[in-house]
Amino acid sequence: MLFSSIPDILCVPSAVDIVSTQLHYPQYFVAFIGVAKLLGSIAILIPGFPRIKEWAYAGLMYDLIAATYSQIAVGTPASKWCFMVIFFVMAIGSYVYYHKKLKATI
Repeated sequence: MLFSSIPDILCVPSAVDIVSTQLHYPQYFVAFIGVAKLLGSIAILIPGFPRIKEWAYAGLMYDLIAATYSQIAVGTPASKWCFMVIFFVMAIGSYVYYHKKLKATI
């Protein structure tokens, strides 16, 4: 999420094309979602603040779910969006290990 937020924030033409032309979202949404992904990634990486981390994990999962659904809704072939499973597994794994680490410190 951290690395995908940078092209969104900078409004790189390829990022704008994917979001506005292919998925039919407004162009201003690109920078907004980029900032949201950056803040969520920072919240997850910085130690402490467990409540903020929970919200960040939820927000990043909503982003992944919405991106996958949007691709399916516009008729993108499965071969182009099925790789999203990798990101879901990574996000869920990170969340699970965050909670294991949290329990170990208590």
